[in-house]
Amino acid sequence: MEYLILGFGWVLFYGSHTFLASLNIKRKIRSLLKGLYKWYRLAYSVFSGLFFLGLFFYAGSISSQSLFAPGPGSTYLGFMFATFGTIICVKSMRRVSVTRFIGLRPQDDIAETEPLVTEGWYRHLRHPLYAGLILIFVGYFLYVPNWASLIHLIALLAYLPLGIHFEEQKLLEVYGQEYAAYKTDVPAIIPRFQK
Repeated sequence: MEYLILGFGWVLFYGSHTFLASLNIKRKIRSLLKGLYKWYRLAYSVFSGLFFLGLFFYAGSISSQSLFAPGPGSTYLGFMFATFGTIICVKSMRRVSVTRFIGLRPQDDIAETEPLVTEGWYRHLRHPLYAGLILIFVGYFLYVPNWASLIHLIALLAYLPLGIHFEEQKLLEVYGQEYAAYKTDVPAIIPRFQK
């Protein structure tokens, strides 16, 4: 039962993430909040961050049932995947204004859009943050191979096709042909290794 609650928590988390980030919902909230809308991104970030941490705290409170005994090999691979995923996430954020991304620099993100980022990791992947998260969650599962970490990983992998679809619909609406051309040239989360 505890694992069903954890899985349902992830469904709520990812569902609210997609719902609250959609342009239609943001436009409705903007019309309700008027001048206060500039703080929406910060409120959204705080809500999502607390929800995310809450899921991990809840998972930590569940009695642990290992799927296999972690050994030096799985521990090493876990650290390696998680480290590489973290590096991808951190390096990809260098091309993005972190204060804007989190909402610490309040502004109307519907009226004021940043230029489309296509440099750095974004030259190889359209969604490097998602690629990094996959590696982090795989690493976490290899380091702590229990049912809870498997549910975290499965929930992320199940959500990503939907999350990418809805995010790209939003990006196409915001950036138009520029994003459509970028989308045809750059893969979503698995880089192409070409000369």
